[in-house]
Amino acid sequence: MSSGECHVERLRFRELRIPFKVAFRHASAERAETSSVWVDAIASDGTIGCGESCPRPYVTAETLATARAFVLSHEAALRTEVTSVETLRQWLDAHHDDIDANPAAWCAIELALLDLFGKRHRTPVEGLLSLPPLAGRFRYTAVLGDATEGPFRAMAEQYWRLGFRDYKVKLSGDAGRDREKMGVFREWTAESVRVRADANNLWTTAGEAIAALRGLQYPLFAIEEPIASNRHAELPRIARALGCRMVVDESLVRREQLALLDDPASQWIVNVRVSKMGGLIRSLRVVNEARARGMGVIVGAQVGETSLLTRAGLTVAHAAGDGLVAQEGAFGTFLLERDLCDPPLMFGAGGALDVSDHPMLAAAGLGTFSLDSELP
Repeated sequence: MSSGECHVERLRFRELRIPFKVAFRHASAERAETSSVWVDAIASDGTIGCGESCPRPYVTAETLATARAFVLSHEAALRTEVTSVETLRQWLDAHHDDIDANPAAWCAIELALLDLFGKRHRTPVEGLLSLPPLAGRFRYTAVLGDATEGPFRAMAEQYWRLGFRDYKVKLSGDAGRDREKMGVFREWTAESVRVRADANNLWTTAGEAIAALRGLQYPLFAIEEPIASNRHAELPRIARALGCRMVVDESLVRREQLALLDDPASQWIVNVRVSKMGGLIRSLRVVNEARARGMGVIVGAQVGETSLLTRAGLTVAHAAGDGLVAQEGAFGTFLLERDLCDPPLMFGAGGALDVSDHPMLAAAGLGTFSLDSELP
């Protein structure tokens, strides 16, 4: 083994369950705790790399059980064949179809390996991937789950007081309730706030979606996943009818699906969630192609992510450059009872996260994370 290689002695799979401070609901699920995968890549010298992902049946048809099976089935081959970033890329490409079917499972493994290689080479993950160092300020969206008008208003106004002006609203499909929620924003100066809605595949037809969204009586900036996933050809009709942009999330889980999005490219925004896309390398490939096609990019997040996936998302957002439309996540202990990074990576006033305020972003690999030893 050359001096540039790193031998992985074992992969340790664990389920990560951290209670939320408040339950989060949308049209596809309601959660009161994390349901995440944690993988440790342990080198022969004891160095540990950490990886996280959030398998979701309604996004990629994955569960914690299928993720565990994927890790166990490939551990022996990965320990033998992957010893560097170069061999990691080779393994990823050679197992393209298997990773397509198990993107979240692969995400946790890949992040753990990148973290390990970064620690061994004493360089942040950006250095490993030949990317510019993280720098500057990132601004996050206020994400509002489905709630009745009173709690929804209280949360929206709290975000407003904190300086947020970019909002994402989860819709319920209940016309009266959703219209009441949007009424909060109608009370604010339209020029001062930008609102997009996420329907999580609520409606059966484009016509139903158009009627329901018009019924909100609010000029949305964009609408995300209004109808069943993978009906790409029908989405432009909705965008034209509402005069807004279309965000694809569940309908875009592989780079090849970008070719299914018809012109004009400017109508599309691709929601790139690291766990959904199958790790950091595949996410970066999607961002690069989306930018080349003239599409916008949102760096999204799964509900319940810890600071590790927030850290990975920052790498993707930085790579998106001027193609970045919005960024989600970085909730840390605003949502979780505890995080695994101390201090956690979290947005501050106005949703801002300044790289200069977080020294761990310049640490080797993905930073410093820990898990309680009693977890399975």
